[in-house]
Amino acid sequence: MPADLTYLAEDVDLRPLWRAVHGRLCAGARPEAINTVRVPTLSTAGIAQLRTWLDTSVRRRRGTSAVTVSGDTATVPLRELLAVLGIDREALVALVEKAVGEPVIDRGVAALAAADRRARLWQYATEELPDLPQLVARMRVSGVGEDDTEVRHSIAALAAALRRLPARPPVPLAKLAHDITGDPHYFDLTTLNGIRLVAAVAERTGQSEPSRPDLVRALLATVGVIADRLYATVLLFNVEAVGDGPIDRRLRDSPAPVALTLLDLVHHPPILAPQTLTVVENPSVMEVAFIAGVRQPIACTSGQLRAIDHVFFQLAVAHGVRLRYAGDIDTAGKQIAAVVASTYGAEIVAMDDDVASEARHHPPAAPRPRPREGEQSPTCAGAATPVFQEHDVLLARILAAHRL
Repeated sequence: MPADLTYLAEDVDLRPLWRAVHGRLCAGARPEAINTVRVPTLSTAGIAQLRTWLDTSVRRRRGTSAVTVSGDTATVPLRELLAVLGIDREALVALVEKAVGEPVIDRGVAALAAADRRARLWQYATEELPDLPQLVARMRVSGVGEDDTEVRHSIAALAAALRRLPARPPVPLAKLAHDITGDPHYFDLTTLNGIRLVAAVAERTGQSEPSRPDLVRALLATVGVIADRLYATVLLFNVEAVGDGPIDRRLRDSPAPVALTLLDLVHHPPILAPQTLTVVENPSVMEVAFIAGVRQPIACTSGQLRAIDHVFFQLAVAHGVRLRYAGDIDTAGKQIAAVVASTYGAEIVAMDDDVASEARHHPPAAPRPRPREGEQSPTCAGAATPVFQEHDVLLARILAAHRL
């Protein structure tokens, strides 16, 4: 008479056996082909129950058992056990699925199917991007999950974009992305899709893939793709320009800070007079300078090194401008300052330890309370408290008079 499958599946002492069988089935073994199963951590009660079913009187007289134990692993004659219990192939699969709580999935078949899907995906990539073997190789190295839908869509979108290049007349990057995918941010340069577009343009044109944001945008411009040249701005105040262009005139005529876009700096670059220019991280510093009537030349790059910032720094260096740079005294601020100093020769001001120490001796009127015992501090453990440019001590150093 067939055994009660529900009873067998719910027997805790037999669960390691069914888990081992489940593993064999998922590895591709056919139920009728499994002769014995090695079962780790099978309990004494479980071994006793199996021996009750399998050990005949002849075996008992000989002092041998159908279930052998070595260390913590028991070897169970599964085919013989199934015959004794009257369990056929279909019943075995149902039993182990119920005991383990997971379906039996042939991982070997699944692996072959996945390999076939990947092969078809990369064949599709090669067909869609025939002149970009390096990019396709990079995409393959990055790997693909079980669902390759997103990768396939990315390949299709990239191929569609490249078919439109070079664009004449030029097209904004967001417009290109929208016309192809319906999402104007699909090829944003901070996304993987945007990075792949840049890599594709570089490989197609035989150039090295740029890393600096201004060079990335310059590369795209060579194929008629204009990236965010009207979005970001750099602020200039009291900066002396000696050319006759529209930006020169704006700088001379405006009594207030002037916001320049990447388009302004690339298409109508001003001619800057030799001067000492203090570049700050936060627009509020320029606001303070404007309100206080400070006359020294000041620029603000808003705490990031974007394409427009690199273009502006290069313009200043080309015109013999002496650069001073000041940022917040925190990890990010120091990293940005180090890049500006090493790349463009700027003098770092109001960011040394003495300034930070002096500023910390003048805390705000209502400082943030110390965390209670056991609570996490808002700053990283062991890190010094950040000092921001809005602090009076830093402002005094940044806006102090200086010599050419």
